[in-house]
Amino acid sequence: MVVAVDRGRWGCVLDGDPTRPVVAMRARELGRTPIVVGDRVGIVGDTSGRTDTLARIVRVEERSTVLRRTADDTDPYERVVVANAAQLLIVVALADPPPRTGFVERALVAAYVGGLSPILCLTKGDLADHAEFAAAFADLDVPVVLAGQDDPLEPVREVLDGQLTALIGHSGVGKSTLVNRLVPDAFRATGVVSGVGKGRHTSTQSVALPLPAPDGEQGNRGWVVDTPGIRSFGLAHISPDDVMGAFTDLAAAIEDCPRGCTHLGPPADPECALDRLGGEAARRVGAVRLLLVALSTNEAW
Repeated sequence: MVVAVDRGRWGCVLDGDPTRPVVAMRARELGRTPIVVGDRVGIVGDTSGRTDTLARIVRVEERSTVLRRTADDTDPYERVVVANAAQLLIVVALADPPPRTGFVERALVAAYVGGLSPILCLTKGDLADHAEFAAAFADLDVPVVLAGQDDPLEPVREVLDGQLTALIGHSGVGKSTLVNRLVPDAFRATGVVSGVGKGRHTSTQSVALPLPAPDGEQGNRGWVVDTPGIRSFGLAHISPDDVMGAFTDLAAAIEDCPRGCTHLGPPADPECALDRLGGEAARRVGAVRLLLVALSTNEAW
């Protein structure tokens, strides 16, 4: 698995074992095939991991999930942030800086379309109550965990246990603080595990870090991918139908929508088939339409 990328070299671990680091180059036959953190790759050559040795990446396995973004909503070029992550931990401060639902909604869209299960992680709960902000996403059944400096880490560890989880958030929300609480050796691990970047830990690049097992146990308990602080989260590559397709309980209904329907309902889409749903499905429609509004607008977030 790829755990770090830096200047044409990829830090990998063999069989997902952080004690078996390898530095590799991309084989010429792969051309410009993008290789990102989380990718499962085939490696040949010197896999000893000794200093100044290099292996070659000759194959990139099919990805099970992808977290993608574009620079903005007009940029057609997709950037894969993380591959094969099972979960997306969306880190949001309840104050300083103030939380913005628009960012969370965009992150949720990217997670659902990319096949990741989103989790809302709220920090700085000592400065503001979390209930009101969390309630905005209750109808999407998004799990919520608290991760302020005074909050216990066990609830967070439980949702991360055994998974590859990507973390995203604005600068200043406490994401790096959380990573360092989860992985006390994070700065050391960046150099030792990846073998890339000569031990630098920088917020300008993604890096996968192994979650340590509890005291007295061997091995690691999953991986967290620390991503750079988000400045922009464009969704130019995503359509309303992509979003609806991520919700299996609603995807079938839109087959009866007229061509070009954006699924926002009246007055924009007076014949949207989603408006004929009732009960629990109707509640979900309202929540998902908030995501569609976030997708269709480019307001500051």
